Amino acid sequence: MSNASLKSFLGYLKENQVQFVDFRFTDLNGTWHHIAYPVSAVEEDLLKGEIFFDGSSIPGWCPINHSDTLLIPDIDADLRNVTLDPFSSHSTAIVICDVYDPVTKKVYTKDPRAVGKRAEVYLTQTGFADKAYFGPEAEFFIFDGVRFGVDGHQSFYEISSDEFPLSNARPLEDGNHGYRPQKKGGYFPATPLDSLQDMRAEMLLTMVEMGVEVEKHHHEVAPAQHEIGIRFNTLVRCADTMQIYKYVVRNVAHSYGKTATFMPKPIYGDNGSGMHVHQSLWQGKQPAFAGNGYAGLSDIALYYIGGIIKHAKSLNAFTNPTTNSYKRLVPGFEAPVVICAYSAQNRSAACRIPLGSSDKSRRVEVRFPDPTANSYLAFSAMLMAGLDGIQKRIHPGDPQTQDLFEEKGVSKKLPTVSGSLRESLLALESDHDYLLEGGVFTKDLIESYAALKWEEVYALEHHPHPIEFIQSYNF
Repeated sequence: MSNASLKSFLGYLKENQVQFVDFRFTDLNGTWHHIAYPVSAVEEDLLKGEIFFDGSSIPGWCPINHSDTLLIPDIDADLRNVTLDPFSSHSTAIVICDVYDPVTKKVYTKDPRAVGKRAEVYLTQTGFADKAYFGPEAEFFIFDGVRFGVDGHQSFYEISSDEFPLSNARPLEDGNHGYRPQKKGGYFPATPLDSLQDMRAEMLLTMVEMGVEVEKHHHEVAPAQHEIGIRFNTLVRCADTMQIYKYVVRNVAHSYGKTATFMPKPIYGDNGSGMHVHQSLWQGKQPAFAGNGYAGLSDIALYYIGGIIKHAKSLNAFTNPTTNSYKRLVPGFEAPVVICAYSAQNRSAACRIPLGSSDKSRRVEVRFPDPTANSYLAFSAMLMAGLDGIQKRIHPGDPQTQDLFEEKGVSKKLPTVSGSLRESLLALESDHDYLLEGGVFTKDLIESYAALKWEEVYALEHHPHPIEFIQSYNF
């Protein structure tokens, strides 16, 4: 941290009468962790290397005999990684940190944010571009309540929302208004069908307060499903923004007495939540994806798509990192499962080329990720796959313009994304060399991450499921 950054930060604390400083970092699963210091304890030595914590208590990180880990705030003179916490009772500044090894003083290899930084450096080393921009569209559900539990003798879940169509049949004390979206009927309705417009507006304005560039908000296809659109940004900056996005959505919903989830498929038989990710490369002020090819794309853009398609199954381990992710990736709910397909406008394709008014808008929308992904790892993995495609000149083949869900037999003849977290982890075992290029991902990170995810696979596979009782109890 430079003296100018330090002076700017200390001035910010004084100007905003900050009482606590909340230092935050992200684990392999994408969860934000924090430790708070009273402002009286926030001195130069602390900021430059004295924020220690027990790394062995973080899932997938250090062994207990090498548990000391160090946080160093990522503070520049512009204070881009500093914001006030709107949900704290006391004036609190949130500071995004990087994780270091306190012995070697080097960046900790399993820090997801460090992976993103290494990916950005590697991009410049390839010479193909000097900036990669990402624009995620993360969907989420807001429920009135949720209950769930599992033990050796029972398992259950129950979710409730006034927006569910079945609520139309309930007798209510003040009468039942009947304004509720039907199944797959929630896309863009105005109030009163869109019952949580004001809550989303508060989420949007809170994000703006925290420095997020926000473009829109709206109801999504399923009842109780929503989306807030944020502006694209560079890889690490966009991943930082996604941490704020999730934090705000959960906390605003909680303040209303409701609960928000980014779980991809909490409701059977209706649309799940995806995180379509728009991506583009730039060299200086020139869009590297603009050209004279299909849909105005350059060869670099097509090869980038080729890399995404080639590595899609192993990418799924990062872009679709939960067992529930694969309950969304089934045909019939706008989930893009056919990986060899790319197309302009076609939303059934794994990679869509959105309409644009100029060369600056040329980009690729990768549609299979979901919002349970750790954004630092998912964005970095997709960038590495795309760069591998460019380096090896992997052409994605012909575009698919037909509806891959409706055309008889078309999707069945084409390869698909992984069908389960197990399949994606097996793919990652055999296809991860492209991630190791430039030291962006490390073998120990991939192995630790995979070990965490295998625990989730085994937990699901080893527990009886209520459906199994229905299907086989009387056999």
